[in-house]
Amino acid sequence: MVLEITSERQVTLPVQVLDAMGVKPGDRIEIIEGPAGFILKPRRIDYSSLGTLKDKIPPGHPPFDIESFREQPYDPSLRD
Repeated sequence: MVLEITSERQVTLPVQVLDAMGVKPGDRIEIIEGPAGFILKPRRIDYSSLGTLKDKIPPGHPPFDIESFREQPYDPSLRD
């Protein structure tokens, strides 16, 4: 597969590649350099590292639904 690089040095990955990687809008992709070239890898949240926050959640609070969060409209003012 050959991809074109724009004048802004950007690349658009085909939807079949993103689907195969299991990434969705808002997800991140990590690029790892190796001896044979570069590897693209989905960067997922390590939910086990969130265990320290359990005491901060009030009892009876509903669990966070990441799918409904992803479907909310994008607000550009919330960029990293």
